Amino acid sequence: MTPQAAPIDPLAFRNACGAFATGVTIITTRADARDHGMTANAFMSISLDPPLVAVSIADTARMLPLIEQSGRFAVSILAAGTEDVAMHFAGRPRDDIGSPLRELDGLPVARDALAVFAAHVHQSVKAGDHVIFIGRVTALDIAPEGRPLTFHKGRFGALTPQDDSL
Repeated sequence: MTPQAAPIDPLAFRNACGAFATGVTIITTRADARDHGMTANAFMSISLDPPLVAVSIADTARMLPLIEQSGRFAVSILAAGTEDVAMHFAGRPRDDIGSPLRELDGLPVARDALAVFAAHVHQSVKAGDHVIFIGRVTALDIAPEGRPLTFHKGRFGALTPQDDSL
């Protein structure tokens, strides 16, 4: 008989996952003739051929039914110094940031992002209390330079350029 492991405390699990530094993204879609967005760090590339990306959206997020309805989403990788944009889409709207969005392939994307991807939902997978949307990339745009906005242990940061002599 295999011994049962003790249940994992959800807060401890969240804190442990927070030790992994990530980039910060804005996930957007257009539904009901309106633009919608949320800040997220659960993003990854899946495949080069075909070009696929994935985002993970909580069952309770307002964005979930909007992506299901539209069948499309966009991902904007935020640049260092755009914490105000990240907070705006994290549920703390700010009027003083102007219009942080532009359009790519009919979808809203962050204006000053390092890279943006527009995608059609290729597949969705229910995973615990989230849905993972795998999207086939239909368009992308890359900024010529910039450093990424990062998130680690509940705080924003940025990468420090490495010394080339190392």
